Amino acid sequence: MIYKLRKKFIKICMLSFMSVFLVLFMLIYFITCIQTNRSLDTLADIVSENEGKFPEFEELKIEENQLFPPKEINQESPFTTRYFTVRFDSSEQPVFVDVRSIASVTREEAIDYANSALHSNWERGWVGSFRYKVYNTSDETAVVFISGADVKEINQNFLFAVSSVFIGGSLIVLFLVIILSKRAVKPVAESYEKQKRFITDANHELKTPLTLIRTNLDIMESENGSCEWLDDIREETELMTELVNQLVTLARMDEEDNKLEKNPFSLSNVFTETVSAFSPVAQKRNVKLNVTAPPQVIYTGNEAAIRQLFSILMDNAMKYCDPNGTINVTLCGGKRPILNIENSYKSVSNLELNHLFDRFYRADKARTYGSGFGIGLSIAKAIVEKHYGSITAQNIDNKTIRFQVKL
Repeated sequence: MIYKLRKKFIKICMLSFMSVFLVLFMLIYFITCIQTNRSLDTLADIVSENEGKFPEFEELKIEENQLFPPKEINQESPFTTRYFTVRFDSSEQPVFVDVRSIASVTREEAIDYANSALHSNWERGWVGSFRYKVYNTSDETAVVFISGADVKEINQNFLFAVSSVFIGGSLIVLFLVIILSKRAVKPVAESYEKQKRFITDANHELKTPLTLIRTNLDIMESENGSCEWLDDIREETELMTELVNQLVTLARMDEEDNKLEKNPFSLSNVFTETVSAFSPVAQKRNVKLNVTAPPQVIYTGNEAAIRQLFSILMDNAMKYCDPNGTINVTLCGGKRPILNIENSYKSVSNLELNHLFDRFYRADKARTYGSGFGIGLSIAKAIVEKHYGSITAQNIDNKTIRFQVKL
């Protein structure tokens, strides 16, 4: 359990760190894309507003309320901006192609790029590594392309650097979390070990007086005969002995190094034998018991533990089934056998299903059939987890409760 807690602590820390990074990375990526598009759109606007040419820095049109030109523009911009322009007539035939300010694009390639942009039905966008703008003149449609290859390469290098920092940081964080997690769960581990030690010690300390009480009861009954008070003492002694045994069983189930011996066995036979043992009880309480199981289901696990699991769930169903109610028990084979135990229970809507497997939790203390301490379902859950399965409690139509076990 402590190992699982530590593992969960490490997983939560790493998932939190990765989530924060992914959010930051996406924000950086989107902000970078927006800034890149805005910067290239500014250059495209300048070219489109100056008849397809990039003007000298002194000739730039600066708005009256703009004290300085855009930050994308400087005295080197006319020489460093790579662009080309294509104009079309009203029938969308190219009539002018200007590729003088770029060396990596031929006239034919420029026309292909322009046709792609023109048929995209978007005023602005990307074609390859070029940011384009479609605009209209008096009698023509023109497309200006600004090269964004350098900017894209810079952005990719930046994002690669960010990713590298993240990977390196993740490894460092993982290393630190692994080291510090042991210290973080240490108080819980110590408390858990004390609890197990207390249960084990209590078991040894209680077994001796309980054995002595039973022995004295036998002597008193042999000398004086049975009476009501001695019967009450014997009944309570047996209940106390059962409680101690269940606590020890639960404590052993919680031990990480307590590996159950697992062997192949007939799950169908174990299921049938266990359920059949409760048939007399069902008849006595006038409860209808429906059983469905395939003839041969082979499962690899601990047979004794699985028998105990089935017995706990059947005992629970008998205990909480409504008078004259129905219990449906179904076993399904396959790679992961599934056991469903359903019993009619009118008060199922009042149950806290997420607490049914808590220790010492009893749904209805008014029930009188059998004896219980609220530990049985906790033991059942521990057995299922030892077999790497799952157990759940479900509310069926507010009249029936179902316990489902997936082994």
